[in-house]
Formats: sequence, structure tokens, C-alpha cells
Amino acid sequence: MNLTTVKEALEIILKTSEDFGTEEVKFFKSKGRVLKEDIIADRDFPPFNRVSMDGIAIASEAFNKGQRAFKIEGIQAAGSKQLSLQNPKNCIEAMTGAVLPINTNVVIQYELLDIKDGIATINLEAVKNFQNVHLKGLDRKKEDILIPKNTIISPAEIGVLATVGKSTVKVAKQPKVMIISTGNELVAVSQTPEEHQIRRSNVFTLVSLLEMLNIKAETAHITDDKDLLLSKIGSFLNNYDVLLFSGAVSKGKFDFIPEVLNTLGVEKLFHKVKQRPGKPFWFGKKGQKTVFAFPGNPVSTFVSCLKYFNPWYLKCVGLDFENKQHAILSEDFSFKPGMTYFLQVKLTQENGKLIATPVSGKGSGDLANLVDSDAFLELPDDRSNFTKGEVFPLITYR
Repeated sequence: MNLTTVKEALEIILKTSEDFGTEEVKFFKSKGRVLKEDIIADRDFPPFNRVSMDGIAIASEAFNKGQRAFKIEGIQAAGSKQLSLQNPKNCIEAMTGAVLPINTNVVIQYELLDIKDGIATINLEAVKNFQNVHLKGLDRKKEDILIPKNTIISPAEIGVLATVGKSTVKVAKQPKVMIISTGNELVAVSQTPEEHQIRRSNVFTLVSLLEMLNIKAETAHITDDKDLLLSKIGSFLNNYDVLLFSGAVSKGKFDFIPEVLNTLGVEKLFHKVKQRPGKPFWFGKKGQKTVFAFPGNPVSTFVSCLKYFNPWYLKCVGLDFENKQHAILSEDFSFKPGMTYFLQVKLTQENGKLIATPVSGKGSGDLANLVDSDAFLELPDDRSNFTKGEVFPLITYR
């Protein structure tokens, strides 16, 4: 049986991307979401000639004629209406953030002044027009695009949204995701397992991986009962956009997921990928519903989610899904089967270069080994020996 290559699997998955639409959310709750509208400047930035240092505002003409002592006419506070300098030989105290008073064009900071009895004496020999003034429209002009759509909203964007009065903002709607574990050997995290049991862990790993994409997934556990699996998975297909499974996709007598999904009308697009870990990976579609069925071994689930679900989701919401990260292998490494190998590595920076050092583990069930690693180095399937200094694609999770 020919296995689907990693490249082919990813191409198939990306071709099935879905548009989940958009929704309006409050701007202060939009961090991490994908913007789906251009944010336009509703006025110039800054909207007026803004004082950028606490000090006095003067007309440079008087200064250039040799005058150094200026009588203070008043105070231009931030947030107050614009004053006018009545006498060009006087000055107005001006605070940072205030509008520059009319008939002035220079601000001298307090550190360069002596003020006594209402007279400000300047200790400076030369000034430039609009010194210490942030000119109107210098940053952006009205109608400029401040934030282009398909930007991931960060605290920086939140501030801009507030500045232009966008109390609500259009963002990509997140898919409804259900993460499902199966198996009689799994018990709740709070339980003490019997010798033949283990606690559920993969679903919570997947929940956390999806939270990094700002997706709030739900979880469920179903025991190895075919009728129960049919009933519950059928319901989930009706109510969720994406199902993520961990386990029950191999050849064991209780690995019912492929059979159940087929019975429920989910079209298998591939089953088994030429990779390690994660070879039994199953992927399919039913209409607009997407099913990722990852192998149950912890490392298999972990790397498969990063390699396949993440780029699929990024394409769905209009973001760049191509992995451009690479790292340098720190030592020779060999892997015999002709498969793509996701090598767990520790990352370090050396002279501005990213170095990947292999972290030896005990196989795809070694969940604890992920804690000692930072990423996976993707080694190609066309050879077995990899040489120190070679550069390979990198999938990071820290």
C-alpha cells in the first residue's frame, strides 16, 4: 500500500480550507483575532500641530532678532482649546500633547529656560521652525489605511482601533471545534488511574495548541463502543465545523474511528502518511465539515496538529500558511525508514543563526520528552543520513 507523502497530505488538507465568515466584536476583545476590514484614518495623525515637550511656545522671528527674554501670556494645556499669542514678543507656556498656540512656531523645553517673575529667559543660541512640534498629518493623513485587513490584532492595533473610534471591529469568525478522545484506558485528570489505565492528556494538549490560535475548543471522551461512537460523532458532525480525534485510527481491534466516520458519510481523503511519528493519521471531509483524526501517541498527536491543522486554519482565515522557519542541524543524525522524520530538537542561537540539537526520546509515546524540546526539525523522506550544518524546515511550539 502506497503511503501519502507529507507534501501530498498537506496539499490535500490545504485544498479543503473553509471560509467561516466574519463577525463583529468589541474592539477591546479582539486581541488575537484576524482583522477582516481595512482600518482607515478618520482624520490626520496627529490631528493638530502637537507640542512634544513641556516648555514655552514662541514666534521664532523675535528670537532670531536677538530676543531671549519673553513675557508669559498664558498656559496652553493639553486638551484645552487653542490659544493665540497676542504679542509676538511674548510667549505661552505649552504642555506636552497640547495644540500649538496660534502665531507660534517653536517650543523651547523648560530645561533650557530660566523663569522668574513671569519672564522666561531662553538659554539657547539657535532654534529651528517647529522645533519640538509634532506636525499635523506627519504620521498619517486622513483616509490612509492604518491597519490592513488580514492583520492579527495585537495590543498595538487595539490602541489604533480606539484612536479612530472603532468600538466594534470585523474579524474572521472562528471555527467551532470539538476535540474527541476515545478508549477505555483513559480516565479523567482528577482520577487516580488503575495500573492498566492512563489519564487523558492529548485532548488538553490539543486544546492548548488551539488556544495559541485563539480558538476555544470543546472536548469529549467516548469509550470504545461502536454504537456510542456512531451516535455521538454523528451529533458532533451536525454541530461543529471541525472534529479533531486523538487515537483509534490504527489497526487495533478497537480502533473504530475510520469505520465509524465512513458509516457517517465522511469521505476519507487519505489514511496513513509517510512520516514518523504520526503515520496512521486519517483525514476526511463531509460537506463543509472537516475531520482530523490523529494517532493516539502523544508526540504523534502533537506534531500532526502543528504540521497540518495549523496551516489549514491559517489558510481558512486568510493568513500566510507557509512555514518559513528553518534551523541548522548541530550534529550528524541517521534515521533508517524512508519516511519524513519529525526530529525533536532543542534550539539555541549562535552568531545570529538558529541551531537545532537533537533530543533523544523513547518514541512517539514519550510525552515528557516534549518538555525537553523546543521544536521539530522536518527531515526529508528521500535519505537516511543527515549531516551537521545542513538546514531543514522547523516547526516550533514555544
